[in-house]
Amino acid sequence: MREIMLVTVVDDDEAVRESLPDLVRMFGYAVSVFASAEAFLASGVVDQTDCLVLDVNMTGKGGLGLFSELKRLGQKIPVVFITAHKDEAVRERLLTQGASDCLFKPFSDTALLAALQSALGENCK
Repeated sequence: MREIMLVTVVDDDEAVRESLPDLVRMFGYAVSVFASAEAFLASGVVDQTDCLVLDVNMTGKGGLGLFSELKRLGQKIPVVFITAHKDEAVRERLLTQGASDCLFKPFSDTALLAALQSALGENCK
């Protein structure tokens, strides 16, 4: 097993793809970034990903489609959803369907770190 966990960010928002990886690296994780669900699925990173930070609403297959596809493929990657649409009903549905967490943008550094640590089964520092 790798010493450094790989967190993959999939978000079609360029600003998120530019800023979030730096924060995740500061937490001590390796990071890969994709602009779409399709790009992530086509990459060789799926089997290496320890945790997925996934935007709910994206063009194409989107976050929900990717989540369903991963489950269909038997991939048990913990998923932390992020979304700009604050909807508690959607959050509860995602958690019920097996998501590790769902954070509403803008979220704090502390909230993201706690969600990642929980998803990865790490003790909070």
